[in-house]
Amino acid sequence: MTDVGLRPRDGSGHQGRFVAVAAVVGLLFVVLFGRLAQVQLTEHSDYTAAAAQLNTRTIVVPAVRGRILDRTGKALADNTSVTVVTLERRVVAESDDGARGLLARVATVLDRPVDELLARTHLCGEKGAAPAPACWAGSPQVPIPVASGVDPQRALSLVERPGEFPGVAVEALPVRRYPAPLGVNAAHVLGYLGRATENEVTASAGAVTADDLVGRAGLEQQYDTALRGTPGRTVVSVDPRGLVTGVVSRVDPVPGRDLVTSIDAGVQATTERALAREMAAARKRGLPADSGGAVVLDVTTGQVVASASAPTYDPNVWTGGISATQYSALTAPSAGTPLLSRVTGSAMAPASTLKALSVPAAVAAGNSLTRTYECGSAYRIGNRSFRNFESRGYGPITFHRALEVSCDTVFYDVAYRSWLALGGLKGSDAKDPFITTVRDFGLGARTGIDLPGESAGRIPDRTWKRQVWEDTRDETCRRAKSGYPEVAREDRARAAYLTALAKENCQSGAQFRAGDAANFSIGQGDVATTPLQMGVAYAAIANGGVVHAPRVGVRVVDPVSGAAEAVAAGPAHRTALRADVAAYVQTALRAVVVSGTGAPTFRGMAADWPVSGKTGTAEVFGRSDTSWFLSYAPTTRPRYAVSVAVSQGGHGSETAAPIARSIHEALRVMR
Repeated sequence: MTDVGLRPRDGSGHQGRFVAVAAVVGLLFVVLFGRLAQVQLTEHSDYTAAAAQLNTRTIVVPAVRGRILDRTGKALADNTSVTVVTLERRVVAESDDGARGLLARVATVLDRPVDELLARTHLCGEKGAAPAPACWAGSPQVPIPVASGVDPQRALSLVERPGEFPGVAVEALPVRRYPAPLGVNAAHVLGYLGRATENEVTASAGAVTADDLVGRAGLEQQYDTALRGTPGRTVVSVDPRGLVTGVVSRVDPVPGRDLVTSIDAGVQATTERALAREMAAARKRGLPADSGGAVVLDVTTGQVVASASAPTYDPNVWTGGISATQYSALTAPSAGTPLLSRVTGSAMAPASTLKALSVPAAVAAGNSLTRTYECGSAYRIGNRSFRNFESRGYGPITFHRALEVSCDTVFYDVAYRSWLALGGLKGSDAKDPFITTVRDFGLGARTGIDLPGESAGRIPDRTWKRQVWEDTRDETCRRAKSGYPEVAREDRARAAYLTALAKENCQSGAQFRAGDAANFSIGQGDVATTPLQMGVAYAAIANGGVVHAPRVGVRVVDPVSGAAEAVAAGPAHRTALRADVAAYVQTALRAVVVSGTGAPTFRGMAADWPVSGKTGTAEVFGRSDTSWFLSYAPTTRPRYAVSVAVSQGGHGSETAAPIARSIHEALRVMR
């Protein structure tokens, strides 16, 4: 009866529990819909990205690299394919021995040194990595190319046995090829390719992938963006096993554009052969002739027709990845630094070739073109005697004759008197006609050629002298006291000379002295120019005074549509060269070849291709002379300037001039 008395008669207990349950269920629905809304509205992109990562893969499709062509369309650089054996990085990470056992078996099949393959498993820069290029300079997110350029049959035998060679794959990758039309090398003009580093990939904002090859030197580097093109991307769907089930989207690669250059393969081949031949002949005469460069410029546009440097190398050595042995051979001191361009990257004293600019400088200093100047066997400044070449004197002669026979003492005289007129040791660079003239013709600054790694050369003016003295004063003064005992063990005379020089420079090395001015006027002392800079200067003399920044690239061409875009011409400026002075110098340079120091070399040259030029023989302490010859032709209507320099090649007329003649004969045929 008690229970009956306490139970509600109207069923309100059941109703209360129902309402409570309903409230809980409703709250759960509110939470559920709220979460769904959050996912849809605020976390949609995150889940989409996650789904894509789990269910799709993006495959990068490399673009075909554009070709590099000579002016007539001959391919100087194009593409081929190479067989590459790769290894999944996870196999290395999960292996107890760093995949040494696996790679030992791979090396046996490929007939390659196992250490070479193992070196590629280390990223360049990480602990234990071998020096580049033995290490892997690419991205850690891609399979490791442990061997490149392998025999395809050997490589395919690896993938036929996946149980024995897990994680090993074989790819046919596009690589650069340098076909050498007419035997052309042009390594320093063309450059080479290297695998993109992780930093380059990161910094490119997607423009460069880990699989890309990028330009490392020459035109390959300068025009890399145009040549490389744009890689494509294919997004595929995959199942849980990682197998492709379909294509989600595809963006085709855009091939790189072809670069048409101003290089003429025929003239380039002749230039390379002449340089190699005459350097070899100089060595037979007992001269080291250790390096040299030659360049041909169009005097009206600044376009580079040919450019050769020695020693050189085969650019195909980089195809598919250079080996450590090959790289060591290229960088060994005994190889003579073949990666350095002697045309753009090596500066040497230009010697008497600079006299063609010293004549306008002398006129600017107030000297007349019509009077004569004493060409004695020596010229005394203070307590020092500056001797003429081979100590020969010609008596009173004009500037014209001084260029023809390459008299030094005439230029010593005008340079010394100019130095005195400027106030001697208190003079200024801004008012020095010799310094302002050579700078006006582009010396002491990069020419602006469309090739990387160009040297600015050196014009040793008053500012430069003081800066060098301040930078080296402590060491110079220390040597003034201690001398050079390590040199004395080999050469006492050289050690004595260096010690005397250190004593002098410790006290007055910051001063631009009379001797500096005298040496400057004949292209000696600390003056240093590249063959390219001197070629640009002589092209300006030939065309009447316009300095053109040289260019190798002419236009880029879309290989599909054929649409072309011209490469912008380099800047040009007109020098202060007076028309009468230009004509005077031009006449004198013709006399050099007809009856002066260059006459023996050019005797019998075709009459319809008259050449004007200047020899130069630069003295280098402790080394053989540097051989120079600067020229242009035809004299009557100049079109091409030719600059040749051979380090330790002897007299300008002996080594450089014969190279120039061979080049002019090729230019005559080309016209």
